[in-house]
Amino acid sequence: MPNSTPAASSNAIPTIKRRLISMVYESLLALAVLFLPFLLFELAVQGAHTPLTEHMRQCLAFLVMGAYFIHQWSREGQTLAMKTWRLKVVLPGHAHVPLRIAAYRYILAWMWLLPALLVSYVLDLQHWAALSALGIGILAWSATALFTGNGQFLHDKILGTQIVQLPAPVKKSRKAAA
Repeated sequence: MPNSTPAASSNAIPTIKRRLISMVYESLLALAVLFLPFLLFELAVQGAHTPLTEHMRQCLAFLVMGAYFIHQWSREGQTLAMKTWRLKVVLPGHAHVPLRIAAYRYILAWMWLLPALLVSYVLDLQHWAALSALGIGILAWSATALFTGNGQFLHDKILGTQIVQLPAPVKKSRKAAA
């Protein structure tokens, strides 16, 4: 198997900056993942904007994204954005992240946003204020990597998972190819 634990554990811990940039890319790819389910949902509810349909949209996004992340993390340890940035989630001692651990990781990863969403809701923050609260929440959760002792974010520390930096692919020299 190309995904052996000893090789994965020997990789370096990626910088916080690299992980955050990967997450920005991940958020763009999430739009593509959500497109078809939301299109079908909008056709089914005929674009209604009742409180019930708004909650259903939120549940749909949570479930679709959960299925995507849990599947990718437990299958390969990487989403498309993680592959692009050569990041991988591993669980030392395991060839793959178990499905259960990937599900817990998805739920705990919501701590990036949940506190800021709750503050925005309680304080009735709108527009830029709500966006600022989300930004502060993301920066605060990012800072947890500075205090976990192993450079991992708090949700990974809790679960024992790690994000590792994979080595750059070896480039073939022109002489070797000729």
